[in-house]
Amino acid sequence: MTSKLFFILFALFFASDAFATVDRFRGMWRDNPATTMVIGFDLISGSNPVIYYDTEDKGRDYEQYRYLQEVDNVTQAKGMNNQFIRLRGLMPNTIYYFVIKDSENVSRKMSFRTMPDNPYERLSIIAGGDSRNHRAARRNANLMVAKLRPHLVMFGGDMTGGDNSDQWKKWFDDWQETIGKDGRIIPIIVTRGNHESSNESLKALFDVAAEKLYYGITIGGDLLRVYTLNTLISSGGDQMAWLHHDLKTNGVNCRWKMAQYHYAIRPHTTSKTERNDQLKNWATLFHKYKVNLVVESDIHVVKSTWPIRPSREAGSEQGFIRDDVNGTVYVGEGCWGAPLRRANDRKSWTRDTDSFNQFKWIVVDYDGIEVRTVKTDNAETVDYCTEDTRFSAPSGIEIWHPANGPVIYINQPESNVIASTETPVTTPVPDRTPIPQKEPVSKPETIKNVKKPVVEKPRVVTTAPAVKPVEKVVVSNFSANILDDEVVVKWTSFDEPKDVVYDVLRSEDGKAFVSISKVNGTQLKGENQYKIVDKIRHVGDRKYLAYRLGHNKKSGEYITAKKSTQERWKSFKKLMADKKTGLCKVKYTLESFGDVTINMIDVNDNEIVSNKYDNKKPGVYLQTIDMRTLPVGSYLVIIKTGKIVLNQYRVDKK
Repeated sequence: MTSKLFFILFALFFASDAFATVDRFRGMWRDNPATTMVIGFDLISGSNPVIYYDTEDKGRDYEQYRYLQEVDNVTQAKGMNNQFIRLRGLMPNTIYYFVIKDSENVSRKMSFRTMPDNPYERLSIIAGGDSRNHRAARRNANLMVAKLRPHLVMFGGDMTGGDNSDQWKKWFDDWQETIGKDGRIIPIIVTRGNHESSNESLKALFDVAAEKLYYGITIGGDLLRVYTLNTLISSGGDQMAWLHHDLKTNGVNCRWKMAQYHYAIRPHTTSKTERNDQLKNWATLFHKYKVNLVVESDIHVVKSTWPIRPSREAGSEQGFIRDDVNGTVYVGEGCWGAPLRRANDRKSWTRDTDSFNQFKWIVVDYDGIEVRTVKTDNAETVDYCTEDTRFSAPSGIEIWHPANGPVIYINQPESNVIASTETPVTTPVPDRTPIPQKEPVSKPETIKNVKKPVVEKPRVVTTAPAVKPVEKVVVSNFSANILDDEVVVKWTSFDEPKDVVYDVLRSEDGKAFVSISKVNGTQLKGENQYKIVDKIRHVGDRKYLAYRLGHNKKSGEYITAKKSTQERWKSFKKLMADKKTGLCKVKYTLESFGDVTINMIDVNDNEIVSNKYDNKKPGVYLQTIDMRTLPVGSYLVIIKTGKIVLNQYRVDKK
């Protein structure tokens, strides 16, 4: 009996350790979340980790995956060997499956989903912070993330208490609870808290691109821009200047805007410090540029406000006054496992307060934002959501039902709608007393999962006549292709309404866009084709060169152009064909017997060469490619065995 028990325990030990050479996974973004993903992990042993990935689930059979990539960045930090693989050129709103193979093992199969790239796809977001002390509470909140299966997590800082190696290892061990039963990784947007001793901690552990940890990310084809700010450095100076500039450029093109940072401006407990500098430097900009929702942390209490704006006028309190039409909603304030405090500093514009372990569940679509507070301590008893049910409250979930209702609704920014817990009415609201609520129901509520192909007329709180619906502009085939020192920008429209004016915008950093050309529409029925040529001799580093197309019809949205083929090829090693012979040599390594194909693609993605070499033995090869008959230009060489890509090169012929 004893030997049998020992055998079972021995088997279980080795089964649980089967994938232990890589662990502590995390997903992040440094660029467009629709087409990129950073996969981070701790390489515990072994060497030379490579990600094998595909849009089809191939299990742990890494040889069956179509794509592979090596590590881009390595940091030795907090006792971990942190590896980061920056995937690019992905398809929007697509599930990718992957495994990590190193010199010792193959990881378990996992997956991630790229973000949508159009504003009519709904987003599910979890936001919260302060997980530094109580691991049981932290793990419950992490497990609740896995069960709700959101698109992303906004984390407001103070991950650990002491920012040391032991605590960070445990934090990442606990973060694995956010990974779904099927291996789904949920990306995280991180914020620095006061218990992160320096910016370097988060940069080293999450591969954050922003040097000072303030940055913006646009999600859903300009549906939403998320601002992450750093309260551990000056809120003024460079940070305020950046925020102001970004709100005027990137933010103005987005339908919704949200912000997150650590220190709450007006804490809802008496033991914490007021942050007047953030009110002056940030809250005034939030109001001016119509930021809809702000998530704060640090205080370890639960709070939500009515829509408020900075003010010193009669009726204001601590620099804010309720403004149901033009205000910003503030929620928070931490509670992911840090010690809870008393919510004993309520303001006149406070909506509801309490104190328990929780995070915010935020649903964003074209018509509005919904905010719910999820109690996290009962995560074990909550059912799992799926891809199809991620907008429905799962069985067993506990949504906070305070006096003013369980859901905060934030309505369309261009309409004069009150952010309330009820459907807006069609007569003016006479005062600012809390709007009465219906009695909460006990059954789980459902968040309707409805895609909006067109924008419905807003229900406005006004007595003015309804606005005449605008005419829709249908645009397709938007492209931007680099040809030496110029970019050819093209697009097609269909059945244009009257007075259409197109606006072509360029960005040299992938963030700030400026108008370079305005084109009057032809206003013809059927198909209309347009082309402009943009001279870019002055543009040095073209790595982030991007274009957008807008127009003056409100029903149209800005569209981000795909980077030109040559731009997308810049991540591949560049070779040059010999000018005299027209020949070029490419290198690849074959680890086992197999057939090898070498394909060549031009800048228009046309396959112009395809050669197959059968039954090649393992070894390192230097293959000669004859380019004498090809015209001058750039080409992509793809070397594969089966579906496995062995190498890719950009080859130029001049």
